[in-house]
Amino acid sequence: MIGNSIIKLNNVDIFQQAHLVLSNVNLHIDKGDFVWLIGQTGSGKSSLLKVIYGDLGIKGGTGHACGYELSKLPGRDIPYLRRKLGIVFQDFQLLTDRTIEQNLNFVMRATGWTDKKLIAEKALDVLEKVGLRSKLKKMPHELSGGEQQRVVIARALLNDPEIILADEPTGNLDPETSEEIVLLLKQISQSGTAVLVATHDYHIIRAFPSRIIKCENGKVLEDVAI
Repeated sequence: MIGNSIIKLNNVDIFQQAHLVLSNVNLHIDKGDFVWLIGQTGSGKSSLLKVIYGDLGIKGGTGHACGYELSKLPGRDIPYLRRKLGIVFQDFQLLTDRTIEQNLNFVMRATGWTDKKLIAEKALDVLEKVGLRSKLKKMPHELSGGEQQRVVIARALLNDPEIILADEPTGNLDPETSEEIVLLLKQISQSGTAVLVATHDYHIIRAFPSRIIKCENGKVLEDVAI
């Protein structure tokens, strides 16, 4: 890691196939930052997130994420980078045929956990953090949308990530539940895990003012006002 920076991009060009999506990107996110990522559909928000979690390579410039150099990231290291990232999507992507506990256990086993006692303790720990300890044995369909998204955030916390990337995490939720989810993400950032939230929801941004990054006209603008 460079100083306190979890994410640092310098003069980076981002392509989707041969199409230049974002050019000369400069971006820094430090430990414990809470950052909004805004921009119209097709402006490059998802491409920027994909670069951070190693799904898109970079051309030109330098990029670092969670201690990994993105311009020289071998494929075998991508899973290790992703263990340092928590990713939260709009559609919850929970395994519908398994309990909440089994969903969490599945991820831990897939990322190298083997000790059953530690797995059980960690599942309870992350559910405690999102206020759902009592839902351990429930199936996803028995939970509300807001509760399911809390489980997704708990899942993102399993490997003690340095940053959580949340792509439209409130897109399927009503306004009141959306505020509860953002409040939870804010609390997580205050405990030292950086949080980057891509959203179209300007109401929620105004309700929780914080640093804003904007994708617009092929550029990434840091620290903009709305």
